[in-house]
Amino acid sequence: MRVYIPATVAMLRDLVGTGELAPLGGTAFALTPALRESYAAGDTEELEYAAMLDAARASLRLLAADEKSEPRRAVIAADFENVDLRPDLDHSVVKVSGPVTLKQIASVHLDTAEAEEDVRAAADVIDAADLGDPDAEFTLGSAEDHELAWYAPQELAFVLELM
Repeated sequence: MRVYIPATVAMLRDLVGTGELAPLGGTAFALTPALRESYAAGDTEELEYAAMLDAARASLRLLAADEKSEPRRAVIAADFENVDLRPDLDHSVVKVSGPVTLKQIASVHLDTAEAEEDVRAAADVIDAADLGDPDAEFTLGSAEDHELAWYAPQELAFVLELM
C-alpha cells in the first residue's frame, strides 16, 4: 500500500544519513476504504492526493513542535506491505510498523522556499485551526495553497544539500 508519511527537513536529513526513518508513532496516511467512502466522487489518484494533503497537514504539526525546524512541509511517499487502519483517528490515518527505508520510497514532496513564511505562520496556528478559529483556518489555507514539489528518492540528498 502506498502511504504518505509526514516529516520535516531534519527528518529527511536523518533519512539520507542513516538510510531509514521511523515515522513518529508509526503514523502515516493512505487511501483507505474509509477515505474512499468519505468522498462522493474521485478516482484513485485524486484520493491519494487527499491522503498526501492530510500528511502535509500533519507535517505542520511536527513543525509546530520543533521551533528550530526549517519551515517546509515534507511528505514521504512509500510502499508498505502491511499497515493497520486507524479510522478512529481519521479517514486516511494508518499505522505502519518499523522504519521506512530508502528502497521503499517512491517520492518525496517538499515545500519550496517561497512557502516558508506561510508555512511558519500555519505551524504557529495549526491547533487553533483544528479548533475552528476562522483566522487560523485562513492562515492554514495560505500555506496549503502552496503545492509541494516532487522529488525522486535519488534526488533527495542533492535537494537537501542545496537548502
